Amino acid sequence: MSYVGPDFDPPQPRRPRRGPLTVALAALVPGALLGWLVYDTVGGSGGGGGSDGATVRAATSAASSGPATASPTDDAKQPGTPSPTPTLADPTTSAPAVSGPLKGKVVVIDPGHNPGNFQHTAEINRKVNIGTNWKECDTTGTSTNAGYTEAQFTLDVSHRLKALLERQGATVKLTHDNGSPSWGPCVDGRARIGNDAHADAAISIHADGSAAGNRGFHVILPGAVHSGAADTRPIVARSASLGERVAGNFVRVTGEPASNYIGDGTGLVTRKDLGGLNLSTVPKVFIECGNMRDSKDAALLTSGAWRQKAAQGISEGIVSFLRSS
Repeated sequence: MSYVGPDFDPPQPRRPRRGPLTVALAALVPGALLGWLVYDTVGGSGGGGGSDGATVRAATSAASSGPATASPTDDAKQPGTPSPTPTLADPTTSAPAVSGPLKGKVVVIDPGHNPGNFQHTAEINRKVNIGTNWKECDTTGTSTNAGYTEAQFTLDVSHRLKALLERQGATVKLTHDNGSPSWGPCVDGRARIGNDAHADAAISIHADGSAAGNRGFHVILPGAVHSGAADTRPIVARSASLGERVAGNFVRVTGEPASNYIGDGTGLVTRKDLGGLNLSTVPKVFIECGNMRDSKDAALLTSGAWRQKAAQGISEGIVSFLRSS
């Protein structure tokens, strides 16, 4: 996602550099290997095991020589007039869970943006209450210079991730899929889907739209917010645990470095301005898998094999979190 629009204000200036946040590179769960189901294009195996207590910085230094190369365009947000929220049908749900280590667990995957948002700029510009203030319902997202959109990327990775988690017995729900709804949902609706599902874990999949030369991934954690309808205090600690495990496994499996422009090299950022996090009552994080406007990251994000690795890394982080619960 670009840092423009509803949930995407420009990041604040960096604070003085601090020591890297220790991220648990959770031991590879044997059951996770069962999840290597390829949604579209078969990806690589994703690398070797990590060790508890290693930092994202340490892992990324070993991975920074990994492959890369391609290019990007920004949020095409246009002014519009308020209009009604789309009817939120039940989110796409997996078939009855198969036997596996995650049987009985519910995971909600939120593919950032919606391919139909471009045709509904008036609707997505409608303001919604995120607890701390009002923001636009949603945005179009960003894209590479070649026109591969963030909405396409997030749906693809979400499908792959859904398949991997289902193979381990989890019940998986998407906030939108296959053009239903045709735009949105709004950021408050996306949070509500996870809440109504009583999800054991929820994650919003994104790719960033920062300047060329800025590259790497980062996981966004909810800060402690208590304002209006927002009260993240009960989920802050659990969400941090989820985010740390996702970050550690993502860097290990994909080789993508932690962001060099936000997060001080930790791959972790805490924010209080995101409706999808502010309004969540279940453990939830966002992941920016890379920067679509950087040529090296764009080459990875447009690769089906790399997207499979991205899904695998995210899946292993979620599995580690759920098995620790």
